[in-house]
Amino acid sequence: MGKGKQYPTDAEAKRLIVEIGRRMYQKNFVAANDGNISCKVDAETIWTTPTGVSKGFMSEDELVRMRLDGTILEQGERAPSSEVKMHLRIYQEREDAAAVCHAHPPVSTAFAIAGIALNQAIYPEALVNLGIVPCVHYEPPGSQGIPESIAPYVRDYNAVLLGNHGAVTWGTSLMEAWYRLEALEHYAKIVMYTRNIIGKANVLSHEQVDEVIRIREKMGITTGGVPAGADNPSNLIDMV
Repeated sequence: MGKGKQYPTDAEAKRLIVEIGRRMYQKNFVAANDGNISCKVDAETIWTTPTGVSKGFMSEDELVRMRLDGTILEQGERAPSSEVKMHLRIYQEREDAAAVCHAHPPVSTAFAIAGIALNQAIYPEALVNLGIVPCVHYEPPGSQGIPESIAPYVRDYNAVLLGNHGAVTWGTSLMEAWYRLEALEHYAKIVMYTRNIIGKANVLSHEQVDEVIRIREKMGITTGGVPAGADNPSNLIDMV
């Protein structure tokens, strides 16, 4: 994390975690008690969601404050989610990560269940905000295997699909992590429509991909990987 990094206050972080949880639930990204969220308030401390609570109906006094080494500093009646280990590993691997969102958006999760990465160069906005989204192999929910499975991808990418499980995104702020989760589900829907319903997509050419990557770099985003483009453009002719 760069020197002088501005973190949210405890009050700001708690308020935003509860708000993002509500958004997750309302958008059908989680059901029942699914999902978890965390946010740094300094270089070594996070607030995170508790186990066994619907993200649509959380209160701030239920959240858990803990160190990145796993030490719990403050909690209500419930312990942190068992999946907080995944969040801690992301913070360990990615110095600029300040927040993590994990949920089960239906279309993204369908790709995770099918074991299909989202890596098509078909949608510039997804290429800027996400890049490639790898799909890692299955590990039991809450196990140490999950943080181990995602660790090789955290430094170079902005999101991963968890095999037969769901999606996780991270960012330099909680809003960036949340917007990446929204963007991931939107991208997954577009891939589903073009691949499985329409049955056709114009893949960006190598030159078009390079142009989008330059735009991404100008925005200060240096991660996400570069999907393979087509040898020749197929999207330069108007269709009537």
